[in-house]
Amino acid sequence: MKGISYSRYGGPGTLEYGEVEDPKVGPDSVLVKVRAAAVNPVDWKCREGRLDGVLDAVFPVIPGWDVSGVVVRPGAAVTEFAAGDEVIGYVREDFLSRGTFAEYVAAPVRTLARKPRNLSFEEAAGLPLAGLTAYQVLVHILEVKRGETVLVHAAAGGVGSLAVQIAAHLGARVIGTASEPHHDFVRGLGGEPVAYGRGLAERVRGLAPEGVAAVFDTVGGEALTVSANLLAPEGRMASIADPDIVDFGGRYCFVRPDADDLARLAALAEQGAVTVHVAETFPLERTADAHRRSEEGHTRGKLVVTVDRAEEE
Repeated sequence: MKGISYSRYGGPGTLEYGEVEDPKVGPDSVLVKVRAAAVNPVDWKCREGRLDGVLDAVFPVIPGWDVSGVVVRPGAAVTEFAAGDEVIGYVREDFLSRGTFAEYVAAPVRTLARKPRNLSFEEAAGLPLAGLTAYQVLVHILEVKRGETVLVHAAAGGVGSLAVQIAAHLGARVIGTASEPHHDFVRGLGGEPVAYGRGLAERVRGLAPEGVAAVFDTVGGEALTVSANLLAPEGRMASIADPDIVDFGGRYCFVRPDADDLARLAALAEQGAVTVHVAETFPLERTADAHRRSEEGHTRGKLVVTVDRAEEE
């Protein structure tokens, strides 16, 4: 099959398009014909070796953890899915090797849910990793409640844009940091936008003089200090970007595959409570360009790689 791979850590130039090894389908996995796979910052951070202390790499590595596609063949023990089912998945293993930037991927059933019927394959591919991140932080870690005020950093980004929608669905008031060109986008998601940078604390206090009940940090660094000073008494913080948040009494979070959470997220999408904005799509052979675009930062919504294949092999 065709796919993207890299045989050493490095820049986007290490990504090669060509023949890669066909996936083996274990008893608890299904073979998925990939229709689209989203690009996330963690993809190029893995490619650069930044997660080498956490995840072993078995080269050559096929990158990518997000997928939407169609089940071709279920494994021997699988009863949850059948051939022809449309699925989405956050297909992360405990090491780097067999990812989703290829024509097919073998996905464990614990990583999958049924694709929302109202989303295109491209939109659906942008939901699993970013959506699960937002859902797990807001629901399981921050335990956001109706009527609370939540501050979401980088509210126009892939994770942030979904976090704004989920928090609003939970009944929270959402303040989201974003550059001014993205303010209307954040408003459309259900948030109240504020410009980030110098003076952020004053702008947030102008909207929430009593402080915010919860902070969802996606940027780290100086934002942690600012956020800690904006918390109301008994407020709480979580970060997906900076482990130093523990020094401020917050929680550092890394999203985990969870079929039940993913199914709940898919249900929110089918209800119209959550939408995925696809900023740009790239064909599989241009995955390196998609990585470069992601590394530039400031993407509104999601970047998605598409895989067009007329028939199964």
